[in-house]
Amino acid sequence: MQTISVHVVDVANGQVARNMRVDVLSQEGGQWREVVSGQVGSNGLVAAIEGVAEPMAAGRYELRLHVADYYRARGTQLPEPAFMDVQVFRFAVADTTRHYHLPVKLTPWGLSCFRGA
Repeated sequence: MQTISVHVVDVANGQVARNMRVDVLSQEGGQWREVVSGQVGSNGLVAAIEGVAEPMAAGRYELRLHVADYYRARGTQLPEPAFMDVQVFRFAVADTTRHYHLPVKLTPWGLSCFRGA
């Protein structure tokens, strides 16, 4: 079983945030190291995360969502600098036998992320 999954929905446009770049990093010795980077697919999931061969270890993680790049690629007019550029959501995995699903709902002006089922 994969430890985490990420599902991103662009609620401003009523669709999944297809092609948005999402990075997952882990904290090791006070430094952040990239675990996986990928794009949101047509189903809203980040397939690169689903494709990680081994479950993630217990520890601290960071989800980086490239919000401004996504909206600019859609043709959305954003101020310079954008209100939300790369948004960071830090979370921890305590129990590697459980699944941590991270549903993200976003607009160019805000986002919501939580642990889902």
